[in-house]
Amino acid sequence: MTQRKSGRTDRRRFLKNSVVVAAAGYLSPALLAGTNLRAGEAKSESRNDRPLIGCIGTGDRWKAVGPNAMKFGDVVAVCDVDRAHLEEGQRIVKERQGREVEGFEDYRRILDRKEIDVVTIVTPDHWHSKIAIEAMKAGKDVYCEKPLTLTIDEGKQILKVHQETGRVFQVGTQQRSEMNLRFLRAVAMVKAGRIGKVRRVQCAIGGAPTSGPIPAAEAPSTLNWNLWLGQAPLVDYRFNKGGRWGNSRCHYEFRWWYEYSGGKMTDWGAHHVDIAQWAIGMDDWGPSTIEGTAHHPVPFEDGMPTDDSQYNAADQFLVKCLFRRGDESVELVIRHDTENGILFEGDQGQLFVGRGALRGKPVEELADNPLPEDAITRLYKGRQPGDHMRNFFECLKAREQPISDVVTHHRAMTTCHLANIAIRLDRPLKWDPAKEQIIGDNEANGFQKRTARDGFEVKA
Repeated sequence: MTQRKSGRTDRRRFLKNSVVVAAAGYLSPALLAGTNLRAGEAKSESRNDRPLIGCIGTGDRWKAVGPNAMKFGDVVAVCDVDRAHLEEGQRIVKERQGREVEGFEDYRRILDRKEIDVVTIVTPDHWHSKIAIEAMKAGKDVYCEKPLTLTIDEGKQILKVHQETGRVFQVGTQQRSEMNLRFLRAVAMVKAGRIGKVRRVQCAIGGAPTSGPIPAAEAPSTLNWNLWLGQAPLVDYRFNKGGRWGNSRCHYEFRWWYEYSGGKMTDWGAHHVDIAQWAIGMDDWGPSTIEGTAHHPVPFEDGMPTDDSQYNAADQFLVKCLFRRGDESVELVIRHDTENGILFEGDQGQLFVGRGALRGKPVEELADNPLPEDAITRLYKGRQPGDHMRNFFECLKAREQPISDVVTHHRAMTTCHLANIAIRLDRPLKWDPAKEQIIGDNEANGFQKRTARDGFEVKA
């Protein structure tokens, strides 16, 4: 506990003098592991100061996450492998907090800072797991954007470290908190039996773009391309003009490369599949069978793209996942076409929910048969919903897990990852939700994990 008191002293000194504490040198993993605090140990006496935040990744999405976090805590350092993003992040922090903060290229410099309580992780997907695991081992609570993982095994590693460290961890699946509570009301209605017994749920998440061949190019002078790649294979940087940001292997366009993300399946699937499994009571379970069809913009061999010059994630797909537990049996469909949102189909009616819509006969009947007054707060673990980041910081004080916890997110992402494995290998899969293993298919099981590039291994 001596170390925690030292952190409070540093924090008060920072707030009093508005001076950024000098960064420590790199600490060994063993020493970082020694700073772990279990949830019970992390409780401290009530204090008036706000949590201190380190921001890892300050690109486009951070411009929403970072300012939201600054409503509840104070940013003391930022990090990005692109100097242009880093300097923009420093500028935004200074505008909002009235003081300059240090900026780093290496995220470990953020984790070294003992006075930092919380880190936000807003990086490309393939970096999430490694940084999150090391942050928890360094004694930090974590807010990480979705999707949390690139593989199923990464989710298992995160759960292991989360259980060992007891850190508070919120995933950025904001549909659980915001969007005018449409998704929360939909989940509450389904759980209340307003459409009867659920038979099928369809998650429409939209298709992905294609790029055509993208030429190799020099990486921008501001970008550390080697560090951006991290665990992923060392390949050429690619870029040409087009789209909102241009076609590339980097920044937002990373989503359309299986090396760094899972395409739309994990991008929007992280939102809609999560809500669907929550509503049908399968957010702690998984599908028994997964099968589907897809179109990929490049040829595949043994589940791997054979052309590294253009986007390779599926741009069209239709996947069916059958969930079974006891007498319960529900089909979950993930598709690229139809209106973006979730259609719940029961034996007594249907209900559709999207970010801009909540409709169906059960919704119309709310006027005469409203949900219980506490239905939403009970669903939301007894707290008032409406702000995902606020929920995280409330749970920091209470040392409780937020509404978007790592256990349920791992299960939703497992469904999305299995869907991708099935369409990449172009064959049905059987899954054991209890053992979390693919049955009778060693090649498919091999897709549960990836081989990290030397120097970027994950140690859970």
